[in-house]
Parts: sequence; structure tokens; C-alpha cells
Amino acid sequence: MRVAIGWLFFNAIKEVILMATTRLISMHKNKGKSVADCISDRIDYALNPDKTNEGKYVSSYECDPKTVKGEFILSKKIYANITGREQGNDVILYQIRQSFKPGEISPELANKIGYELALKFTKGNHAFFVATHIDRSHIHNHIIYNSTSLDCTRKFRDFLGSGKAVGKISDRLCLENGLSIIENPKRGKNHYGKWLGDKKPITHSQNLRNTIDEILSKKPTNFDDFLFQMEQAGYSIKQGKHLAFKNKQQKRFIRLRSLGEGYLEEEIKEIIEGKIPYGNRKQVASKQQSPVNLLVDIQSKLQVGKGRGYERWAKIFNLKQMAQTINFLTENNLLIYEDLEKKAQLSTGNFNEISDQIKSIENRMKEIGNLKTHIINYSKTRDVYTAYRKSGYSKKYYEEHTADLILHKAAKTAFDELDTKKIPTVKALQKEYTELISEKRKAYTKYHSIKKEMKNILTAKANVDRLLGEDSVEKEKEKSQKER
Repeated sequence: MRVAIGWLFFNAIKEVILMATTRLISMHKNKGKSVADCISDRIDYALNPDKTNEGKYVSSYECDPKTVKGEFILSKKIYANITGREQGNDVILYQIRQSFKPGEISPELANKIGYELALKFTKGNHAFFVATHIDRSHIHNHIIYNSTSLDCTRKFRDFLGSGKAVGKISDRLCLENGLSIIENPKRGKNHYGKWLGDKKPITHSQNLRNTIDEILSKKPTNFDDFLFQMEQAGYSIKQGKHLAFKNKQQKRFIRLRSLGEGYLEEEIKEIIEGKIPYGNRKQVASKQQSPVNLLVDIQSKLQVGKGRGYERWAKIFNLKQMAQTINFLTENNLLIYEDLEKKAQLSTGNFNEISDQIKSIENRMKEIGNLKTHIINYSKTRDVYTAYRKSGYSKKYYEEHTADLILHKAAKTAFDELDTKKIPTVKALQKEYTELISEKRKAYTKYHSIKKEMKNILTAKANVDRLLGEDSVEKEKEKSQKER
């Protein structure tokens, strides 16, 4: 009887080895963009009315989908005021993507399961909304929850195994509702959005990037010529504070700044003017794996419980990494240890130098920002202070205009601390600020290449040091055995 039940159970499990899957994603603040803009971009995509049947398949917990952007942003300001802490990392939101087998679930049930999943995982401590997308062959949820807790006193911290925890909750909910799951899912690009051969279509943003790349490859004579060719390619143009484009397939304009590095208006102008070379930005933007990786300390790993299978893998991995290390050292003519050591010191020094340069630029930009604020505040409160002085420094007048007088005093103190007696104009400060932005951008280009070089050299040196150390240990063992 036990065998029979076991067989039935096995057959039941066989039928549910496919298809619901989840993925937990940390949503970071993008460089060059404010927290508010980043939150807005992520939420706009999730709540897209074209994907959610005009918002029909959206539910929420402790927030209103119509005002959720403002609510999330406000919570972070309150957190800073309450705790006095600045955000330690750049994670502003978390997203759970939950996908279901095509044709197996209704949007209503998918949204309900997504809501239960989010509530169980966050334990009701974080506001969230669930947006069920029905624009693809498979129904899927975008669950976005605030990294800041409801009481605004702490932040959600991603923990080891959090992705598995989400998956377990999702699997249990799916099984309870008679839905399919993936047994022992593997992480990878192909698990989200690729069901039964369903291929992900090109996005409007990527299509816009491709069109820009194509036009830039034709070398337009100037920026106006570039815009004209974009119009010829079927794009409408919205000019203003932020340049944006829209073709017939789009319902909304896409800002250039949302396309990422290499596609800002200033960068496109510099390419056209020949100030920076045109190249394949896809290759530049893509993260290239370092050619050199650290060797695995096999013995220490075995001591903490790793088995023979791990030992076999680690030995093969180390052989491959040593081959890569040798190739790297050969290509860079660093086969003599003293040369490698000097190169490591030089690259570290270069990295520290460019880091200090960037910090110096950022500090000056901060100083300019503060000084601009003081100049504006001084101008706004000058009449109030004059009236206060004429009143004979009246206590009553001070109480009525405390805020303005404090701002005026702070501005005056800032001016007194300046190295020069002449206070610069806001226009002059803005010009300097713009120049600093350009310097910072150039410095960051050097920073990334220098950092990569330093990482590869230090990793290669660490591998060599490791082997030299192991070799000396083996020689000591041999020596002691001979002496016996």
C-alpha cells in the first residue's frame, strides 16, 4: 500500500514540474538621476495601463497606486528625519517577478496570489503593490515593495537565500491553487519571460537606441541634421528641459536620459562634433567579465564541509584561472615578479589619484551648491534683515521673522568664511558647476578603466603570491621529511 501511495504521489509531482517561477530583484538608484526619478521610472513601467488592462489588475497594501510614487518618496524623507541616517546603499525598491504557465491562470487569480506572496514575504512591514501584466502569452506579476518600512525607522535588507524564500512561498501558494511550479529552478535569463519558446520582443527603448546608433553611424553634419533624420525615421520630437522621442508604436515619449550612458543629448552632440569617437555602445555598456579571477582556497573550503565533488570542481577551476593568469601576465609583459609588484603599486597609486580627483570635484560641486543657496537666501532675506536692524533689533520682530533671519545669518556666516572678499555671482558659480560636471564625467571614464586594470593586476598578483606561498610550504615539508 505504501508503494502504491508513493507511486501516485510521484505521478502527481511529475505533472507539476513546470511552470510558475519567481525572481527577487534589488532596484537601485541610477547614477545621474534622483531617487524620485528612479522610483517614478520603475513604478511607471509596472503600472503601465496597456499591460494591466487600464489598472484593473492592480492591487496594493498600505499605499494607493495613484499616489504610490509620492508615498514612497515621502517615506524615505521621513526615514532620514527620524533616524538621522543617510541611505547606506542605493537600493530604493525591491521587485518580485512572478510568472505563470500560459493558459493556466486568470489575471484575477494571478493578482490574488501575488498579493498573498508579497504580504507573507514582507510580513506586512512594507507597503507594496501588485501589477499583473497580461500583454504577453504568459501572465506575470510585477510586485514592487518599498525598501523603507511602514514606520519609516528601518530598511529592508536582502539576505542570503531571500530569492529561495520567495520561491518557496510562491510554490506553496501555487500548489494550493492547483497551479504548476518549477522544481529545482535554475537562475538565469531564460527563466523570466521565456515560456514554451516565447521570445521577448524588442523594447521601444532599445528600438530607439538602435535608430540613434544607425543615424550616428551615417555621421550627421550637426545636431539639427540628426533631429531631421530622426523625424525621417518616423519619430516625433519633444524638445524642452528633456529631449524625448516617440514613434507610431509608442504611446508615450521616451526621454534620452532614460536610455543610459552614451545616449544623453550632450553625449550625442559631442559624437556629432567629433569630440568623442562613435562606437558600439552596446559593447561599451555591457559588463565584461574580468579575465582573471582569484584562485579558490580548496583546503579551507573542505574544512567547512565541502565534499569531493566540490574539490574536483575547484581543482579544474583553479587550473583554468591559472591559465588565464599566465595569459594575462604574458600579454602585459609581467612575467618577472618584481615587474608585477611595481605594476601593482603603480596601478593602485593611479586608482587612488583618480579617486581623490573625483572626490575633490564632488566636494567643490557641493560647496558651489551650498554657496548658491546662501546667495539666493541672502538676496531674499536682505529686506527683512534691514527692517530688523531699523527696528532696533526688536525681539517681537525677530519672533515674527525668525526663519528668514536665521537664513540671512547663515548666509552671512558662509560669506565671511570665503577666501575672497568678493562674493561670486550665481551665474559664475553655475558656469563653474557645469565645467565641473564635464571634468567629473571625463574623470569617471578614466576611473572605470583604471579600476579594471588595478583589479586584474591585483588579482593576478594574489594568485601568484598564493602559488608561491603554497610552493614554499611544500618545500618546507620536504625539507623536514629529509631531516628526519
